Amino acid sequence: MTKTIELITGTVDKSYMHSIEDYKSHRGFNGLNNAVKMDKEDIIQEIIDAKLLGRGGAGFPTGIKWRHLYSVEGEPKYIVCNADEGEPGTFKDRLFMKKDPLIVIEGMLIAAYVFGSKEGYIYIRGEYRGLFEGFELALKNAKEAGYLGENILGIEGFDFDINIISGAGAYVCGENSTLLNSIEGQAGRPRVKPPRLAEVGLFGKPTLVNNVETFANIPIILDRGAEYYRSVGTEESGGSLIVCTSGHAKNRHYFEVPVGTNLKDIIYDEELAGGTSTRKPVKFVHIGGQSGPLAFPEQFDISFDHISLRNAGLSIGTGAIVIVDESVCLVDYLKKVFEFFIDESCGKCNPCREGNQQMYILLDKFSKGEGTEKDIETMKNLAEAMMQASFCGLGQAAPTALMSALRHRESEFLAHVDKECSKCFKKEVM
Repeated sequence: MTKTIELITGTVDKSYMHSIEDYKSHRGFNGLNNAVKMDKEDIIQEIIDAKLLGRGGAGFPTGIKWRHLYSVEGEPKYIVCNADEGEPGTFKDRLFMKKDPLIVIEGMLIAAYVFGSKEGYIYIRGEYRGLFEGFELALKNAKEAGYLGENILGIEGFDFDINIISGAGAYVCGENSTLLNSIEGQAGRPRVKPPRLAEVGLFGKPTLVNNVETFANIPIILDRGAEYYRSVGTEESGGSLIVCTSGHAKNRHYFEVPVGTNLKDIIYDEELAGGTSTRKPVKFVHIGGQSGPLAFPEQFDISFDHISLRNAGLSIGTGAIVIVDESVCLVDYLKKVFEFFIDESCGKCNPCREGNQQMYILLDKFSKGEGTEKDIETMKNLAEAMMQASFCGLGQAAPTALMSALRHRESEFLAHVDKECSKCFKKEVM
């Protein structure tokens, strides 16, 4: 029995030419056509009942987010798609923008109908400039077919257009408030919250921000119904997930799997990641991007869903799964993680800007055989300070991988104290 499904990737490739007719022949715009016949609050309830949890990383219930914005007074309300896919090892948004932009546009259109929005933005990662032309063509075709512009589907007052904004390559702009600042032409730095973006968002107006995969799920829910969608996943987290496997994975690719697929299957099944390309045992996997935790083999036998992972101290994050074999030193790997955060910190707050640098210095001591048991305690305390005092999610989540490593493999740090790491301290041959 196959491990993969085509719930939201069913029109990938088939609509690559951005053809409206081709997209429609594969159930395209069925969700929108159903939505405009429904009461707007019923649309939101359908999304709540589907148990769609946001696919951007936080896993917040999408329907609850929509219901909150719906209750907020004030106009205009903006629809923003976060396509600033900057997490290393994550390439699922690129899939939709390159091969199925119309499903993202349809998701944004349904949101626009619910909130009476006239204008939307898609913020595309700067490194994805090669995808702009295709997305612009999809927007052009949608407009010519009457799915964008004025009086969409012949409904008076249903007016909506989408603007493309290019990022400049800053990881921190994946944080929603930072992304809105960037759209406004301000420096890409996070905002103080509250107020929430649903209340004071883009240009100070109520704003919905969802990521690409979340918007791609909306037409499916409105087409197939909440009950069907929920049945694909688990009771508390409906639908499917796009996982991206990389690192030492034998199969470095994206896969759509039902929510609740066993993590062990994702890592080892030949249809999915297939274990390691080196044939060496898996040492650990890094889940959800650089800001996610490390999972070790004794943790692999678990349902890959938001609730089960959260209860086990793990998280789905962006769906990235970086597989690392036993040839890699854990300390060296973590140094690379902190190098990344040093480069990507916006520098606004001390806990993030200085904390990441101090973490790297401490880890480097272990690499050189100069680390001590006291340094381990210092790293734990510094990590706690970063998680509590950093201004935004970037700094708060930066020590996540380190803390999971210390929780499950503190012995490997102690091995460096005793200079017993075989990868860092080669024994002299007598």
